[in-house]
Amino acid sequence: MTAAPHLLSAGELLHAYRQRTLSPVEVTQAALERIAALNERLNAFCAVDVEGAMEAARASEQRWQRGAPRGLLDGVPVSIKDLVLTRGLPTRFGSRTTAPDGPWDTDAPATARLREAGAVLLGKTATPEYGHKFVTDSPLTGITRNPWNPERSPGGSSGGAGAAVAAGLGPLAVGTDGGGSIRIPAAWSGIVGHKPTFGRVPAWPPSRWGTLSNVGPMARTVTDVALLLTVLAGPDARDWYALPPDGRDYRVGLDDGVRGLRLAYAPDLGLAQVQPEIAAAVRAAVHLLAEQGAHVEEIEPPGIESILQAHRTFAVSIFAHMVEGLDESGRALLDPYLLSFHEAGRKLSALDFQESLMVRREVGSRMQALHERFDLLLLPTFHCEPPPVPGLPSELAGKPPALTCWVNHTNQPAASVPCGLTTSGLPIGLQIVGPKYADALVLRCARAYESARGAFPWPALAGA
Repeated sequence: MTAAPHLLSAGELLHAYRQRTLSPVEVTQAALERIAALNERLNAFCAVDVEGAMEAARASEQRWQRGAPRGLLDGVPVSIKDLVLTRGLPTRFGSRTTAPDGPWDTDAPATARLREAGAVLLGKTATPEYGHKFVTDSPLTGITRNPWNPERSPGGSSGGAGAAVAAGLGPLAVGTDGGGSIRIPAAWSGIVGHKPTFGRVPAWPPSRWGTLSNVGPMARTVTDVALLLTVLAGPDARDWYALPPDGRDYRVGLDDGVRGLRLAYAPDLGLAQVQPEIAAAVRAAVHLLAEQGAHVEEIEPPGIESILQAHRTFAVSIFAHMVEGLDESGRALLDPYLLSFHEAGRKLSALDFQESLMVRREVGSRMQALHERFDLLLLPTFHCEPPPVPGLPSELAGKPPALTCWVNHTNQPAASVPCGLTTSGLPIGLQIVGPKYADALVLRCARAYESARGAFPWPALAGA
């Protein structure tokens, strides 16, 4: 007997379509029913396209009946973060400063690749306003909640995506990451998220986060993340920064294991004070990889602490520039926390910004040198468990996400994979970072850990 559709991975759904034990219409109907049942409590989706999803599912079903699926994701439900343009659906950036009436006639590269692959687009997932913080609440869409405990945040800024996947509201999600916005929700929601090498997944229009921003996959399994990355990495001429397409299927070699790999382990990278139970869970995960044949060495902090102030300079500069373009009535609509970035950013000089660029180059060089000695770097994804909703508590407000944001400055690939639960029953993330262009190696290590770890539980709210 086939399991309930929401319990199945994308790969399992595709197998069921081939065997004709499930159809895209049945799966899409089940996903929409779960969204209707759980979204009022979670607020993971800010827009659901029932009619469009069912139309795409019926078309997919006909292709499967003919034995001619369109692409790698034909009939698989996917959600898209509300920072990524989607034809026919509003992209509001979580902000009341955006107009609700469009026209919504353009797909971003990620959305276009999904359609070409036959995916069923369920709708848009919630984000904090313009993706400016690492929890998810906004004046436009309200508070998004964690399926493990609705009084806690699922993280941000891809928090709606993380909550949706964790609760079984579709197996795949597209997120964005300018400082940890895929990896933090992955860690706090108990799923897998991958920030690709910068430029590996084309993006358009350009993000306000510039060369810090990435579009990437989120799912419950590493194999599904690799599948989605294979689709998203398709070429698109609109992105001036995009890497040359490599035509790679990131599932190939995924199960090759870690035997012989050189892994550096940094308990806190000298950037944050990690809660003891999180530190213990990550250390246990590292030990498990060593048992699989990897050569693990605990390293001293590489001296990249200056990146935290540089990241703050980047962030407040970005949003100060954005707010400058709004009149007083527009500014009155903004999240007060975002508005505070404007006030801080106006105090910066061009010399401050140039200094942050110099720091970024130095940190990039240091990490590149590290990867001359080590294939991959292991560390926690975040130093503490998910905070209560809404907003950022005082101990996190005004501070960058220390263990994730540096990766955006060095343009390296990084994944977060669940590695345990706190005593409060909240997920913990192991972060795996590779040198530039080593996305496949990062995912291979994540898969090796996932395989050794065994099945990860579903949150209670998912009813699994």
